[in-house]
Amino acid sequence: MFRHVKGVVSATSGYAGGQADTASYFQVSRGNTGHAESVKVVYDPKQISYGQLLKIFFSVVLDPTELNYQGPDHGTQYRSVIFATNDAQRRVALDYINQLQTMKLYPAPIVTQVTMLPAFYPAETYHQNYLALHPDQPYIMYNDLPKLTHLREQFPKVYQ
Repeated sequence: MFRHVKGVVSATSGYAGGQADTASYFQVSRGNTGHAESVKVVYDPKQISYGQLLKIFFSVVLDPTELNYQGPDHGTQYRSVIFATNDAQRRVALDYINQLQTMKLYPAPIVTQVTMLPAFYPAETYHQNYLALHPDQPYIMYNDLPKLTHLREQFPKVYQ
């Protein structure tokens, strides 16, 4: 999703939360490495704010009330988590979640974790830009393309 947001310089698929020696799709998909499938988003704050990225994350990317799920995928490696790179990001993310909870926008409590990024490990090459490279794959068609449509509809000013 974030590759389609103006101001995002890069979006790299990968793993965070576990150790370097377990940062592979084969190992992470087992669900016992401590990693979460993650995306490292590098953005230009002159074009888009961290707050706007959080809004997209909570509005389009996933359901923040589902514990250890992303669409049909289940396990701790699919948990909803924000890995902050500094304390300011961590505070903004926690404040944003508190605002969402207060406004009661979701039918259940938000389970998204906010933690400091211990390290990020890029995923294998074949996982990078997967949506664009495999638009006809059934998983993409049913789970990701509708999110891309939501992004375009909900955030037309930043969609690219």
